[in-house]
Amino acid sequence: MQIVGQAWLVLKLTNSPFLLGLVVAFQYIPILFFSIIAGDIVDRVKKRYIVIATQSSMALLSLILAILTNLDAITYTEVLILTTLMGFAQTFDVPARQSFMIDLVGKQDLSNAIALNSIIFNLARIVGPAIAGIMIAKIGIKATFYANAVSFVPLVLGLFFIDINGDPSKKKSSLKDSLKELLEYIKANKVLLDIVVLLTILSIFAMNFSVLVPLLAKYTLKQNSIGFGMLMTYMGLGSFFGAMLIAYLSKKVSYLKLMIINAFGLNIFQILMALSKNYTQASISIFAAGFCLIGYIILSNTTMQLLSTNEIRGRIMSIYSLVFLGVTPFGSIFSGVLANYVGIRFAIFSGAVVGFLVCLLYLKRFILYIREAKL
Repeated sequence: MQIVGQAWLVLKLTNSPFLLGLVVAFQYIPILFFSIIAGDIVDRVKKRYIVIATQSSMALLSLILAILTNLDAITYTEVLILTTLMGFAQTFDVPARQSFMIDLVGKQDLSNAIALNSIIFNLARIVGPAIAGIMIAKIGIKATFYANAVSFVPLVLGLFFIDINGDPSKKKSSLKDSLKELLEYIKANKVLLDIVVLLTILSIFAMNFSVLVPLLAKYTLKQNSIGFGMLMTYMGLGSFFGAMLIAYLSKKVSYLKLMIINAFGLNIFQILMALSKNYTQASISIFAAGFCLIGYIILSNTTMQLLSTNEIRGRIMSIYSLVFLGVTPFGSIFSGVLANYVGIRFAIFSGAVVGFLVCLLYLKRFILYIREAKL
């Protein structure tokens, strides 16, 4: 609901695809510059405490956005500032939450735990955008922001009842040495390095849904907030079923094989989305793209965690955060500029083509890893 409301608010305030891309970019700039430092801190502090602090901070920021919108005092600059502060909280939240998961369930059930997390997340993505679209049309954007602020309350309370803290690594070193250890670890593990590089490129060129979908809905498909919300719901629905399938197949099929198949699907269905002639075709394409997107994300996350040790997992997840979320500013600006000056369909198509070609480039290497590493 927050994502839909914020995107619609920015378009209402500015009517600019570029400025919408800039807002999305500013949300992830802190992750780009500070994720490595955050990962080092996550390895030194009890993870549950970090998550409580970050979620409480995001609740407060959501409430401020709701109040300013309710008072009609919100401006584009204030949205930009609040979004950036939200990004700082996410910088610490993502590696802490992701690396905390293995403390809760262990290695054996990690892929299913990540899939379960994605299922819950995507259930919200199915219901949230649809409700947000209706609420924006009937009540106003402020209602979506208040709902988001309230939603943090049970989450933070629930964290207090978890009796596992995610204890930090006993190994203590300087930030410089910690960073050096991280880089050497990734460099020595070719599978991990290639997963990181592929995820970086796809994040920049093929995962810009938060910028491109609202533009596609409003300007190309001529939809109102309800139509936009439903498009996001179809994507969430696809992600839900994709996560369910990964949970079912995770212990039966190679992680890497499923990962590369989903990477190809993500790009192919975005190409079809760019070529869609009407709302129905776009809805089917975005459903399928969401299906493949979540499979690719879950399997990248799981494999990176399985290839890391307890002592370095927080930092590895900070790298995951960096290349999955931190590079979003580049992707958002890339998509926003192309959409603004060349066309929305071309922006979707070109990013997906780049992603597809990169997947082809890495296909042979991952086939070799599947045979050798048996992952």
